Amino acid sequence: MGMLDGKVAIITGATSGIGARTAEVFVEEGAKVVFTGRRKANGETLAAKLGTAGVFVQADATREADWHRVIEQTLTTFGRLDCLFNNAGGPAPPGSITSIPVEGFDAAMALLVRSVMLGMKHAAPILMKQRSGSIINNGSVAGHRTGHSVSMVYGAAKAAVNHLTRCAAMELGEYNVRVNSVSPGSIATGILAKALGMAPQDADSVADKLKDGFAKLQPVPRAGVPDDIAQCVAWLASDRSTFVNGTDIVVDGGQIGGRMFSQHQEGIAQTKKGLGL
Repeated sequence: MGMLDGKVAIITGATSGIGARTAEVFVEEGAKVVFTGRRKANGETLAAKLGTAGVFVQADATREADWHRVIEQTLTTFGRLDCLFNNAGGPAPPGSITSIPVEGFDAAMALLVRSVMLGMKHAAPILMKQRSGSIINNGSVAGHRTGHSVSMVYGAAKAAVNHLTRCAAMELGEYNVRVNSVSPGSIATGILAKALGMAPQDADSVADKLKDGFAKLQPVPRAGVPDDIAQCVAWLASDRSTFVNGTDIVVDGGQIGGRMFSQHQEGIAQTKKGLGL
């Protein structure tokens, strides 16, 4: 038996990376999944892999009309909804606060924050009525600490996601509906390459090239991979986490925990040398 047997989930931004792997894990654990994204070919490929347990709906998570379609498709196909993973996202304008384009800022906030709000807005009434369910929003370590994204706009948006999660949790928890977020660290996906200007399809294909560099960013000596996040999301969606609400779980191998031990010891050694000790 899987830990998600009998559950029905919506996963946004699931045509690649974290979203795609989460859809796979959910199906492996017994769930039925409606997953969305803007890239039709990618979505159809994943749907073929998932079989009858996975249904792809081409949709833009920033558009309210698309959310009406996604919710309707889910209820029509599977008859219920138990979980929502607001995963849709992408890069935001990089660079100085003095050069951020207003249109780029607005687009990033729509993709990273409005999409989360809309997902919760349209899933919550269903979950509240049945007095059960789990909503998981995708945050980021960049929402906790500066310097963990090429874009300060991205960091600010993810901080908003984390706090919006807590706000919604305080309301929906009274209906036995849990709302939590997961904050990934350096995960080898295409998002960094996209942020640096690479086309989305090309960016996804070079994700593995990031692993060597990412392996050096935290005490755990390997890069994060989409499965690390998918496993945490699956647990939060399951009945194994029914007393977890209003929490952000950081999955980063210790990246934002502080200075790594070896670096700290090297600093001490240099200090001693400077003091002639």
